[in-house]
Amino acid sequence: MMTQSLIDLVRTIPDFPKPGIQFRDITTLLADPKGLRDLVDAMAALARPLDVDLVVGVEARGFILGAALALELGTGFVPVRKAGKLPGKTVGIDYVLEYGTDRLEMHEGQVPRGTRVLLVDDLIATGGTALAAAQLLREQGASVLMALFAIDLPDLGGMKALADDGIATAALMAFPGH
Repeated sequence: MMTQSLIDLVRTIPDFPKPGIQFRDITTLLADPKGLRDLVDAMAALARPLDVDLVVGVEARGFILGAALALELGTGFVPVRKAGKLPGKTVGIDYVLEYGTDRLEMHEGQVPRGTRVLLVDDLIATGGTALAAAQLLREQGASVLMALFAIDLPDLGGMKALADDGIATAALMAFPGH
């Protein structure tokens, strides 16, 4: 399936979660068996040469893509979650959002020092969440070899922010606007 075919499977929901936002919803792509297979295959093709030890997915749709990629690459999968969602002892990082702060956490010791990591999420906008996840992983001694996304919103600058932080990035699709 070509990238345009994947783009055609992404639903745009206007004015969600607030007026003026064009929400790019991948659940329609995930529900399409061929689309999902093609998306995971294309992401795996980008990631395979990196020879990562672990795939780390960011809550929530990053869990779906990250787990599928981990299976495809023959690695383990580690979730990075919002605060208070993991049952064991955690390490975390607070980060700034447009209107406040948030926190990401992962289980302590789940990503050993020296681990080569692929960071995965469904979409990158401003890059704040991905940058926080990468920093959390680096604080644990991991090397973030790439941040990989299904969708980039290039007008919001997230890929550039990650690149400026020394993180290789890739996305399969791009949509203009917010």
